[in-house]
Amino acid sequence: MNTKNILALTLLSFFFPILLTAQEDYTYLSELEEIICKEQESASRFDEIRDYRNPASDQSDIHYQVMRWEIDPAQYYISGEITYYFRSRTDHLTELILDLSDALQVNSVERHGTPLSFTHTDDQLLTIDLGKDLLTDDYDTLTVTYEGAPPSNGFGSFSQGTHAGSPIICTLSEPYGCRDWWPGKQDLVDKIDSTDIYITTPTGQRAAGNGKLMHITEQDGMLIHHWQHRYPIVAYLVAVAVTNYEAYSDFVYLTEDDSIEILNYVYPENLEEIKVATQSSIDIMTLFNELVGIYPYADEKYGHAQFGWGGGIEHQTMSFMGNFSFGLQAHEMAHQWFGDKVTCGSWTEIWLNEGFATYLTGLTFENFSTNNYWPLWKSSTSNSVMSQPGGSVFVDDTTSVGRIFNGRLSYNKGAYLLHMLRWIVGDEDFFASLRDYLETPGTAFAFAKTEQLQAFLENRSGIDLDEFFQDWYYGQGYPSYDLQWTVETDSLVMWLSQSTSHTSVSFFEMPVPISVQLDGTPTLFVLPHSEQNQRFAFFVGDASVDSMDIDPDLWILSKDNTITELMTSVFDPIDQDKYKVFPNPAHAYIEIVPVDNIASITIVDVLGQQHRYDYSGGMISLNGLTPGFFKILLSNSEERILSIQSLVVVKP
Repeated sequence: MNTKNILALTLLSFFFPILLTAQEDYTYLSELEEIICKEQESASRFDEIRDYRNPASDQSDIHYQVMRWEIDPAQYYISGEITYYFRSRTDHLTELILDLSDALQVNSVERHGTPLSFTHTDDQLLTIDLGKDLLTDDYDTLTVTYEGAPPSNGFGSFSQGTHAGSPIICTLSEPYGCRDWWPGKQDLVDKIDSTDIYITTPTGQRAAGNGKLMHITEQDGMLIHHWQHRYPIVAYLVAVAVTNYEAYSDFVYLTEDDSIEILNYVYPENLEEIKVATQSSIDIMTLFNELVGIYPYADEKYGHAQFGWGGGIEHQTMSFMGNFSFGLQAHEMAHQWFGDKVTCGSWTEIWLNEGFATYLTGLTFENFSTNNYWPLWKSSTSNSVMSQPGGSVFVDDTTSVGRIFNGRLSYNKGAYLLHMLRWIVGDEDFFASLRDYLETPGTAFAFAKTEQLQAFLENRSGIDLDEFFQDWYYGQGYPSYDLQWTVETDSLVMWLSQSTSHTSVSFFEMPVPISVQLDGTPTLFVLPHSEQNQRFAFFVGDASVDSMDIDPDLWILSKDNTITELMTSVFDPIDQDKYKVFPNPAHAYIEIVPVDNIASITIVDVLGQQHRYDYSGGMISLNGLTPGFFKILLSNSEERILSIQSLVVVKP
């Protein structure tokens, strides 16, 4: 029997693809979908999300605000007085331009009691004439008083409802809702460095707010709640909620004498059940403190305020919660680091908020349920990402709210991007890089872009990540791996190829983990995959290969992977590495280079079916071949095997 016939029988026997199967979806994805749906619903109220810019946002820097509001939850109305302390970022600043709905009435604008001229138009801008010409770094202050019924947007940025018959008013301003109830700068260029907030309510009411509760005083039969926040805060994270809350505190102990307060404002009718649920927040914060650094606002508080929304929102130092599930507590708390302390500098890069919050939620499962919910989180999240063949993490269409708050891409693929970065750089450098990102001036308590995160990762690891971000952040899709292997003498030899699900990326360079059972002992081999049909060899002595798996711990987004054993010891190719097949992947034709000594080629599919061609050069048509993985046997005139090559056939 000639060598070629032996080979055909061998391929027929062993060319069975081992397909990686997906586990059942974990229920956290349903919970996350509710969060995403509500965030899309909130954002969809604002047409201005289409690259919204207040043209004057970056001309001034607001470093301090005193914000006074009168709110009765039984009345859909707000009265406010806000004093701004700001400096000019440009020479010849003559106006302060703020975002404010024309549904609200501006009563006055004054500087130390002296009226200032202003215009308030239907373009939702309040333009204040400063009455002087400010040079760069000159300081000024002024006070705006206003009132009215904020525009109604369903469950909008200023909302009234009831719970158990009691009225509640609460706010939710992401992304561009602050203007509905207070005049501010809601672009992603300026954070208010420090705030004092005074909320006047009827007796029997509590007002939730940002920062630390300094005191509640009674005056003229009303209660004045003073919240003080001494950290930078972006406009959309300023929030209030007023109702007949019950309050209680949990504590995260850093030392015997030092702790972080978790202050909870909840409906009286839900007090006892929520007291039990929020115990999870203690463990979650303890974990996040260890992974990415101490909670950013530890000297003030973290908190929850219950409100009538299905999901939650990460208002700085006090998340507003529609429920108190474990996943929602973790997601909104994670935002205090990623989204609040460091805020995405553009809605095109929302993954810096949402991808991080999704991944840190996954890390709670890794640490608290390593063998159960963590594998389910990984499989569910990766299955969600790969349920469609395309889509980038980078938001390429900010005219679409659904695209910005896309659960599959901004949340899940963003989270898996972080998971793959962790795999590439290693745990120590990964978490150290995140702490650098959170603690370095320029990003800490400021805005950030993806390129800054990349720089921190590269500085720590020494690894150039340009190719990774080009493929996985800007590019679309994922790879499907084809692994062939054999044992030659004392070595395990593997050939690794891939096809991609989207034409934007022709090849994903990744270190690919291969788990091999050698005489019953699990051994991990990492293949630095940088080219098609790449060959790897590892010394294994006389150990036998019992089984093999591609990426069993789900470090990489990949799908429909195949593994094939080749008995090449029966038919050692004469000149394996001399020949190349191109293009590969292919859909219409292929060519072989060089053509030296090739008399025929045989294309073998996964079922062992053969397609033989006489060959002396030129193109070989692939008509009749269905998309999939194939082996190409190059033979000389004596029918001896010159080389065995892999081929991926894709749809045109």
